[in-house]
Amino acid sequence: MTVAITGLGLVSCLGEGREVHSAWPNAPVLDETGFAPFPIHPLPPLKLEEHIPRREFRQMEGWQRLGTYAAGLAIADAGAKELVAGMDLMVAAGGGERDTALDAAILAEIQDIPPAEREAWLNKRLGEGLRPTLFLAQLSNLLAGSISILHGVAGSSRTFLGEEAAGAEALRVAHARVASGTSRLMLVGAAWIAGRWDNLLTYAPWLHQGSWAPTARREKLVPGSGAAFLVLEPLAAALERGARPVALLEDVRTDMGDAAGRDARLAALSDSPATLSAAPFGGPGEARAVADATGHLMEAAFPMAVALAALSGQESVVTGFGHRHGEFAARVKGLPA
Repeated sequence: MTVAITGLGLVSCLGEGREVHSAWPNAPVLDETGFAPFPIHPLPPLKLEEHIPRREFRQMEGWQRLGTYAAGLAIADAGAKELVAGMDLMVAAGGGERDTALDAAILAEIQDIPPAEREAWLNKRLGEGLRPTLFLAQLSNLLAGSISILHGVAGSSRTFLGEEAAGAEALRVAHARVASGTSRLMLVGAAWIAGRWDNLLTYAPWLHQGSWAPTARREKLVPGSGAAFLVLEPLAAALERGARPVALLEDVRTDMGDAAGRDARLAALSDSPATLSAAPFGGPGEARAVADATGHLMEAAFPMAVALAALSGQESVVTGFGHRHGEFAARVKGLPA
């Protein structure tokens, strides 16, 4: 079956929604001081609490709130709010977020605890300091759970864990399920928050330091905060219900390897020069680098690149690779507005 993209839920440093992501920015949106020496592409102010009930909002960390919000944008954009009972869900997620205030307190206090007593003390301190809901926020599939609860998405659910490759593989499996007829309506995507010290320190060896430079002129990545969710469905079904597809997702391919042989694997996946790149750094010279506009979004990087290709109204080959491993390619055919 021909797979149509009928909804997009996009949030990045550029703003939210289709319109702001349709135009390439004239200059990068950056925060070069808040997390120095690491420049990041920050989120704009968002009124997430107006769209997420207070009782749920308090139980979520930033990436859950952002992902849940973007998923809602995608569902609304597809005109599919009445169809969520039959909607399937594919989410790519990292390892959750930490309570950095508690981490800092523990690191300060543990120095005064005798080494032989530290393990028992640490277990007690964590048990007293972490709310159960915040502890559970470390589980990657909590994002999918939040989307299901708040938006009523009641079909099958799968969470992919594994940095950039997780986002690409979630999209590949989602496309394959819709193309084969095993899913009639699919929501797929991811979210990532760059403006947190726990995330930045996790990826510090791969992060660019100092003044910003375009992707093609650096060997390390500049992270960004953002989310990208796409609604996929068979083209015939979309037209039958009166939906207006944004684009056709013709193919998604993935491979897995380290830096050695990456160019050859990417060439084999894409079969043609890329017009859009989700590479975290040093992407193809002729391709427009999505990370220059949004920053590198880890799990959400490839879904965001595919979404931007869909908005271009052109036929695009989107390529990407992970900062450590993995290669990805997708063919997207934009449709007239």
